[in-house]
Order: sequence, then structure tokens, then C-alpha cells
Amino acid sequence: MSTLTSCELNHDVSSAKKAAQDGPVIITDRGKPSHVLMTYDEFKGLSGKRRSLIESLSMLGLSDIDFSPERVKITPRAVDLS
Repeated sequence: MSTLTSCELNHDVSSAKKAAQDGPVIITDRGKPSHVLMTYDEFKGLSGKRRSLIESLSMLGLSDIDFSPERVKITPRAVDLS
């Protein structure tokens, strides 16, 4: 992932766009990250249609993942109805 200052971006936009072809480019303002430059295809992939939990769990290849979470023990609390 590349990092550019906002001044570097302003002086050489074409280099920033070329760098974004290899992955997101972080733009800093006064030394702190402020923006991210990425290709439109990457953006579409991130902001595309959200899936339901059922759609996500039924994706191909997920059966190969070993997922065995520990069982949670829930103990009921006593209720005072007086």
C-alpha cells in the first residue's frame, strides 16, 4: 500500500493514479491519513450489494474452513417477582 502527502498528490496526480492500480493509496494531510485513492473496480467491490447472512454462509468454498467456536454457557438469573 502506497502513501502520498496531499501536496504530492496535487503535484503528480497521474503517478498517484498509477500507484492505485497496484492497491489503495493513502493520502495524508499534515502527517495523518485523511483519504484513500483506489480504482473504481476496487471501490465497486467494497461498496457493492450487501449480502444477507444466509447468502454469505452459503458461498462456495466456505465448507473448507474449519470453524468450531466454543459453546457459550448461559446461566439464568433468579427473578424476584414479589
